[in-house]
Amino acid sequence: MSTPQTPLQETLARWYTVRRGFIRELNQIPPARLTFRATLEARSILDIVHHVLEFSVITVEELVREDTNLHRASMAQLANVYAPNITRAESQEKLINLLVEQYRDAEERLSSLGDLHMLQLVPKLDGSHETRIALLQECIQHEMYHRGQLTVYIRLLGLEPALTRDMHTAMPGSFNPGAVD
Repeated sequence: MSTPQTPLQETLARWYTVRRGFIRELNQIPPARLTFRATLEARSILDIVHHVLEFSVITVEELVREDTNLHRASMAQLANVYAPNITRAESQEKLINLLVEQYRDAEERLSSLGDLHMLQLVPKLDGSHETRIALLQECIQHEMYHRGQLTVYIRLLGLEPALTRDMHTAMPGSFNPGAVD
């Protein structure tokens, strides 16, 4: 990605970083453990990834419309309209491919609309109004929240999250017990 120049480009660059991190954490999980859930009531890893994809697809599909309105139907109904086949992806490879493809598609479509479109006010779920770009930022925050959830699951599986591993091995001056001084 090139250096961001506009608020939309900057937001998309941040989403790229979040999505890349989400995928890296997903890659830490052995494929046979995708059905792991912290408790019986909690979402499985597979459910979390499906949820992130559905929410991202719904958000982008609404943001590209002239009449953006997340009230037009329930989230489940919007998922059935905009992302009906997401839950069919059950392998790690398919999930990662969908995450990459969805981001690329979103980046292309949102970039083509430009900043003026993204700075227009639209209704929020609570009835107030904010810019489309703010709704996109909330979508990114939502994904980051679930990235954190994945890191907890990774720890529960006895593994080390990618971000933690990177901080120990890639940052100069960071704690790295295996490094030779």
